[in-house]
Amino acid sequence: MNIINYISIIVIPLVILIIAFRGLKEKISVFDIFIKGATDGLEITLKIFPTLVGLFVAIGMLRSSGILEFITELISPILVMLRFPAEIVPLALLRPISGSASMAIATEIIKQSGVDSFIGILAAVIMGSTETTLYTIAVYSSSVKIKNTRGVIFAALAADLTGIIVSLLIVNLVPVLFLPFSP
Repeated sequence: MNIINYISIIVIPLVILIIAFRGLKEKISVFDIFIKGATDGLEITLKIFPTLVGLFVAIGMLRSSGILEFITELISPILVMLRFPAEIVPLALLRPISGSASMAIATEIIKQSGVDSFIGILAAVIMGSTETTLYTIAVYSSSVKIKNTRGVIFAALAADLTGIIVSLLIVNLVPVLFLPFSP
């Protein structure tokens, strides 16, 4: 275990030294390239900033409006039939929109239900098998000025839905994998 700690301490300085020596060897101005990259990164950040602000405001309004609870109550008969816990619905609805909001919801679920509970395990598996689809599409398409995303959103949301359904199936059908090991 100590060797891993030593390696993790020296990796970043070692990478920086390798880059600096390579630049010296090939007579490349590493600092100028770094400054150009930082400038480009700042320009991209300024381009996508309005999109990010809009997404964060929309997520805040969605969470505080009570619509998630309303949707959960509305579809609860279907959820019972599918053996899908109602506590997971806000996570499933917000995961495609925001990573930080879905992480907060998953953390709340795990705190309330426990890390070894069915609901806690399902929340963790959903977090690992889905993506912040709308956020990613919004950021990438706005950074390269794509206005028409065509079928990308539909396909990506279908992949998220597939991830949620498969997560439910796996956690239901393979409980032995998720039980804590006992000596």
